[in-house]
Amino acid sequence: MSSGTTGLAWFKSSYSGTQGDDCVEIAIAEQAVHIRDSKDTTRAAFAVGREEWAPFVRFVSGS
Repeated sequence: MSSGTTGLAWFKSSYSGTQGDDCVEIAIAEQAVHIRDSKDTTRAAFAVGREEWAPFVRFVSGS
């Protein structure tokens, strides 16, 4: 989902290392949290509803 991501304030995950490997960036908007690959910001981002963000993070972290 790339439409509507222009102008968002993106920041890198606090779990991303300094080597630049396997990094994601997120941007928090009113209705959703947007996620993209920090190494290729031209690729489409995807979004998770704000109420689903915590369950999404638990799922992808394997916790």
